[in-house]
Amino acid sequence: MKIVHFSDPHAGGPAEDVLAYIDKRWVGVFNYRFRRRFRHDLRKLEQAVAYILDTRPDVVVCTGDLTSTGQPGEFAKVLPILRPLRDSGIPILYTPGNHDCYVRRPQCVEAVRKMVDYLSRSDYQFSDLPILRQYAGCDFLLINTSRPSNLLCSWGFLAGSDAKWLQQQCEMPHERPRILINHYPIFEDHPLLRTRHRLFGEKPVRKMIESGLIDLSLCGHVHRPYNRTDANGRGENCAGSVTRNGSMVEITCDPACRTFSYRTIDL
Repeated sequence: MKIVHFSDPHAGGPAEDVLAYIDKRWVGVFNYRFRRRFRHDLRKLEQAVAYILDTRPDVVVCTGDLTSTGQPGEFAKVLPILRPLRDSGIPILYTPGNHDCYVRRPQCVEAVRKMVDYLSRSDYQFSDLPILRQYAGCDFLLINTSRPSNLLCSWGFLAGSDAKWLQQQCEMPHERPRILINHYPIFEDHPLLRTRHRLFGEKPVRKMIESGLIDLSLCGHVHRPYNRTDANGRGENCAGSVTRNGSMVEITCDPACRTFSYRTIDL
């Protein structure tokens, strides 16, 4: 079976209401206006969708940060680009990133909820996470680790209840490859230096991956892609940013042997 994994398009735009100037959105809007819009090219996301429609993988995984500040207008920018993919019938597994869950403003919360519902074709809701989905002989474990944080941080948190849910899933017979989908890397080489950007509460999940209870972690958040896997392809794969690096990852899985191979797609 084949999986195409992309992440972090970071569509952006201006502040959409006056309250944006008194919450965290002004940081994201400033960042987009003076830095991010020069580094991220949404035409690369269009090319990614075209490639996926041409090759028709079994599953598409998007590990979040469709937007820069989670505003409805930013989701509206990626909606027409992703619509052909959504209408193709190829299963799409989307978990929001920290920029999709940027603030607690009702219109922003509603926007990410609508996007989860839209891309999943109402198969699951944002409030349903964590959730298990089975496709092409694999178990996909979707969790949400993205929540609004303070002005200076983009960290994530794995809730204790979600870690317990993952442990319960791992206590079931390991009949199919288990693939974890979330926005943040589970493995962090420099946790102290990356304190403002890392995932907290990840240690139990890291042990599940290291012990083989979870075969593969798919994540984004870090814009430079990397592959941290063993000889069988088990471990963690970060897709990086599709609009900044112009790349995504095609993963071939042999469910019978629980092995994975990877190919970077340059757009």
